[in-house]
Amino acid sequence: MSRKYSHVIVIGVDGAGSWFKDADTPNFDKIFENGAVTYSALSSKPTISAECWGSMLIGVGPEVHGLTNEIVSTVPYDVNSPFPSVFRKIREVYPDAVLGSYCDWNPITHGIVENNIGVSHATAHDTELTPIVCDYIKENKPDFLFIHFDSVDGAGHGSGYGLPAFIKRIHEVDELIGDVYSSIEKAGIIEDTLFIVIADHGGANDENGRGSHGGWTDGEKYVTFAAAGKGVNKTAVEEMNIRDLAAIVLYAMGIELPEFDEAGWTSQIPEELFANYKCDYRDISHLTGAAPRISKTHHTSELI
Repeated sequence: MSRKYSHVIVIGVDGAGSWFKDADTPNFDKIFENGAVTYSALSSKPTISAECWGSMLIGVGPEVHGLTNEIVSTVPYDVNSPFPSVFRKIREVYPDAVLGSYCDWNPITHGIVENNIGVSHATAHDTELTPIVCDYIKENKPDFLFIHFDSVDGAGHGSGYGLPAFIKRIHEVDELIGDVYSSIEKAGIIEDTLFIVIADHGGANDENGRGSHGGWTDGEKYVTFAAAGKGVNKTAVEEMNIRDLAAIVLYAMGIELPEFDEAGWTSQIPEELFANYKCDYRDISHLTGAAPRISKTHHTSELI
């Protein structure tokens, strides 16, 4: 399979759910004006960070990768795991690839991404991390770069998901997204870059307006996904799961996708995403707990 892009850059916005659609996001709107966007990508269950980012970067469900917040915070990801991250898959095909994982929440880099495979990394709060990321892009022109912003989820926990302070923080993070995109342009690689913004989960609020997540309400399980780049259709993606990020990245890098297996790899390419790519998207709602794909009883399980 031929390589479709020289560069793939993903920004993960923790806890943003589908609320990009409700915030003032001029940069997001401009970047993805002619791209593929959905506000109903389905999260992983439970809607907790490690389970979700693990699904996205490995391409399997939480019941397969078995990662939790406690595990990724204390145990390095097994470099010999039968379920490698997209970083390892890229490294195996492209030994000289420039790879980066720049995350506010450091356990992603060390608990979901394999150590000692040549992945550049840095950790800082969103606002301080962004100029570091921008310099890295301009100086290194990475083949694959994953960026994680955590402050939106922090605003949800502290001030309530979907409430004014939370929506304001999405607007502020939109400015950071604009800075990253601008750095790609300044590096002279924007025409050959697949640029993605994705959330891992949303959240729900209690009667006092305090936010949490881990359950399966609409506010927790439906999230934003957007992609822009040559060959990306201008479309509203109808059906996708967040674990599909892994397949999208590998396809963009020209790497053959693993065989679909309900006990393993279940990441797929959404049908409407790329021009000239045809597939039959498989329903995995019985694996995600989303059967039927509607809200269940309000429930949150992750401690604030």
